[in-house]
Amino acid sequence: MNTVLSRANSLFAFSLSVMAALTFGCFITTAFRDRSVPVNIHVSKVFIKNVNDFSGPRERSDLGFVTFDLTADLQQIFDWNVKELFLYLSAEYSTKSNALNQVVLWDKIVKRGEHTKLELKEMKSKYYFFDDGNGLRGNKNVTLTLSWNVVPNAGILPLVVGSGHISVPFPESYESTRSY
Repeated sequence: MNTVLSRANSLFAFSLSVMAALTFGCFITTAFRDRSVPVNIHVSKVFIKNVNDFSGPRERSDLGFVTFDLTADLQQIFDWNVKELFLYLSAEYSTKSNALNQVVLWDKIVKRGEHTKLELKEMKSKYYFFDDGNGLRGNKNVTLTLSWNVVPNAGILPLVVGSGHISVPFPESYESTRSY
């Protein structure tokens, strides 16, 4: 009555249904966990330069430089459904031309089984901190925040903001650029 192909199809469909149910169970057991941890950010050095931005013949923009310390214990975020964390430090500020500016300054991937206690000292920003004008000079409210994406084995990819941030005032004057 039933051919070998028909029985193989039934077995495959049943196996696929069981795996889908197990994957959903994996997701639902960790979906509602709080993945936020306390983060301590300390900024030790901030300066800005006014540089050519190459968008026009005489256009100049602000380029910010930030040196920071960062401590956080990420161990409690990891459970059996977390594969890795994608961490990034971002700066948010407002200027006259833009109500909200967001710039990623630094990032890191922490995989399961790696050292999960961050104790970074005197880190410099990994990416350029450009403003599209002169909005960094004298800006009193540049907020640095550590956030992360939790990369699970099964389920959604949540974005979590750490429970600690710092507001940094930028200087009123530019750092001089030396040319040798």
